[in-house]
Amino acid sequence: MSTAEETAGAEAQPWGEVTPDAARRLLLAAVEAFAERGYHATTTRDIAGRAGMSPAALYIHYKTKEELLHRISRIGHEKALDILRTAARAEGSPTRRLAEAVSSFVRWHAGGRTTARVVQYELDSLGPDARAEIIALRRLVDAEVRGIIEEGVRSGEFDVPDVRGTTLAVLSLCIDVARWFNVNGSRTPEEVGALYADLVLRMVGAERTDTARAE
Repeated sequence: MSTAEETAGAEAQPWGEVTPDAARRLLLAAVEAFAERGYHATTTRDIAGRAGMSPAALYIHYKTKEELLHRISRIGHEKALDILRTAARAEGSPTRRLAEAVSSFVRWHAGGRTTARVVQYELDSLGPDARAEIIALRRLVDAEVRGIIEEGVRSGEFDVPDVRGTTLAVLSLCIDVARWFNVNGSRTPEEVGALYADLVLRMVGAERTDTARAE
């Protein structure tokens, strides 16, 4: 399954914000190459070849290989933040919103696992300025989940002695799905999302009911 097909399963218009079409094709090719070979082992010639273009054509749209990685990482983190922000700001109890946040975050990492692996595991390949920008986005991601947990503690729904540590554990659990999920495995992204939502509710000591679980 190609990255475009895989991501299309998770999003209606994968990378639709990337224009023109040649730039989008190069970005998709870069995602596949980085996920398969790693950032440092991938050359601009590899990326251009996967996109069916010449190496010279790549430089029309991206000045460097790092610029490609930076754009992939920024768009991916912005998408992740949007997913969690939507869940965090929805109506309902902290239990319901945490379940939905985890379920939707896991579905994104499973459904777009190739992209998610690059987004989540190639941070150290970025230069200082680009890395700082992505770290700032990661802090916002952390804040959305931490905010739900803090609210649940205040309301008495959650029993969490260490909110920051628990937030890190929840996010790590979700992100790791991109590393192991197999489209030919026994579970769908939706099933893994529901499982992880239930596990996280157990982690925070929430009372689990059918209405609190993410669908």
